[in-house]
Amino acid sequence: MPIDRPRTDAELAAALDDVRAAPRDEGIVALIVARPAKNQRAVLEIGQLDRQLGLIGDCWPTKPSPKLGRVNPNSQITVMNVRALRAICDEADWPLAGDNLCVDLDVSADNLPPGTRLVVGEAELEVTADPHLGCVKFTKRYGSTATKWVNSEVGRELKLRGINAIVIRGGTVKRGDSIRKA
Repeated sequence: MPIDRPRTDAELAAALDDVRAAPRDEGIVALIVARPAKNQRAVLEIGQLDRQLGLIGDCWPTKPSPKLGRVNPNSQITVMNVRALRAICDEADWPLAGDNLCVDLDVSADNLPPGTRLVVGEAELEVTADPHLGCVKFTKRYGSTATKWVNSEVGRELKLRGINAIVIRGGTVKRGDSIRKA
């Protein structure tokens, strides 16, 4: 389901300063989203992160990666900056991205390189090196301009499409919890 009004190049370019102004060391969890099945979204107030299953109720453990032909252990949890989402669409459409945690935190490559640990609620995550890029589904939902923006050189540097992570320590995460570098 596409959004009502895809953003223009000018609107997306104008949002970069806001994205760059995200907190670098500690932010908040603005949204928790599980994907119970293909093309379904469940917005959660409280989520449970598990070392084996990722976000409980999310289809990640049963969804093979198209590139690998099996579940990708390095994309257990996806994290996206809400400032990038806000630039792309209205808040009602944020869950369409399918990212488990939408956070107000600088997720750029410079700030959160692979191996960085993040404490979120009671849980701890580790950023992986696997890229998280805009794909065909992202284009269908948000438009080709948004996909080009997140996949551009600056988009990859700022990780506008988000990052992948694994659960190091399971625990509860609530909407409004802090997310910080460990």
